[in-house]
Amino acid sequence: MTVLGAAITALGMTATLAGCGGPGGSGDVTLKLVAADYGDSAANSSKKYWDELAGAYEDKHPGVKVDVSVYSWNDVDSKVKQMVDRGDAPDLAQIGAYADYAAAGKLYRVSDLLSIPVQADFVPELSRAGEVDRVQYGMPFAASTRLLFYNKKLFAKAGISRPPETWNQLAADAHALRTAGVSTPYALPLGPEEAQAETLQWLLSGGGDYTDSIGDYDLDSVENVATFSWLKDELVGKGLTGPVPPAKLNRADAFAAFARGEVGMLNGHPTLMKTARAKGLDFGMVPMPVNGSGSGSGSGNGSGNGDEGADGRDRPSMGVADWMMAFRQPGHREQVGDFLDFVYSKKNVLAFSREYDLLPATTSASADMASSPKDADLAPFLEQLAGAELYPVGKTSWATVSAELKKQIGTAVSEEGSPAGVLGQLQRTAMREDATG
Repeated sequence: MTVLGAAITALGMTATLAGCGGPGGSGDVTLKLVAADYGDSAANSSKKYWDELAGAYEDKHPGVKVDVSVYSWNDVDSKVKQMVDRGDAPDLAQIGAYADYAAAGKLYRVSDLLSIPVQADFVPELSRAGEVDRVQYGMPFAASTRLLFYNKKLFAKAGISRPPETWNQLAADAHALRTAGVSTPYALPLGPEEAQAETLQWLLSGGGDYTDSIGDYDLDSVENVATFSWLKDELVGKGLTGPVPPAKLNRADAFAAFARGEVGMLNGHPTLMKTARAKGLDFGMVPMPVNGSGSGSGSGNGSGNGDEGADGRDRPSMGVADWMMAFRQPGHREQVGDFLDFVYSKKNVLAFSREYDLLPATTSASADMASSPKDADLAPFLEQLAGAELYPVGKTSWATVSAELKKQIGTAVSEEGSPAGVLGQLQRTAMREDATG
């Protein structure tokens, strides 16, 4: 008991010192935070959220100021890179990738920043994804998963009685939708905005992935080539993906078209719910169909194979996490850690998640959301998060590989495209980047 009491006292003293800023914490400090914008207008810009959060923190910590800059997702990663390259790294960046900065020794370890309860509160799958060589540098900030959205009115018009469970059913439903006059039976956004998400969802449902069982890139696996060959031959080649070529269709445009009632089916994340409801759309959501043995569709007598594919696999789920990181260069470790403890409080995590229809990165906030009636719509997405497969963000090469994938993957399903050729080229790029990284 004496030893335990001494340990608790020591931890308590450490926490108190950290909360006061620690050494060098007596003078005024300005923390620079660069963050991505999750809003779709000035009214709900993330700048508003961060300004209110910073103001609340500053009220209780008069010696610390938080200077927030918010950029669109199209610009935020490059803005941070420019700052780092010119030797003016921000204290904090909330962006899409962290591993290259961690490998270059530019980031603080998470254990050097957060209190033990806050670090332990991260959703385990997300926490592990924030590691490089088993050391966590990336702090998951927000997460999302994907479900297949479908337009109930268009399904009824096409005589489809239930959503698809297999690829064969999805293709049959897409045919029925096209016959009923739907311009885009299935929206396949493989444009440069977020092609890596649509790609991963399809790879997983086909039994593949970006990497193999030991974490090496496996982009041109037999399963992945078969998946993109099916997409090219059975959806794109048969005119079931709409008037815009997949290589030129971005996620935001696909979401907007779905909300306007022009799309029968597409993969979507939680924010699509709010957009679609604002337009008065009646829609449903189900897990992504798998490459199963079922045939036909809800419009006929075909039968699916439930939640498993032909090989008995559970339905796959993909997850996406955005990351918070702290740069060593400014040298405000104690103040950054104290601010992050505030950022990751359950109250603040829930406020952000609910504002932008995202999934919490912490276990405590996830539990509250799962049990709250007002968050019932997010329950299917929360269920998908457990065991979800994420991008290989712990690989320092992923940022480059992802950028190349966004540029090239859409061409794999074009009329002249070669799934094996494109995936093979991406695999060679990935292996080269891994070797030089």
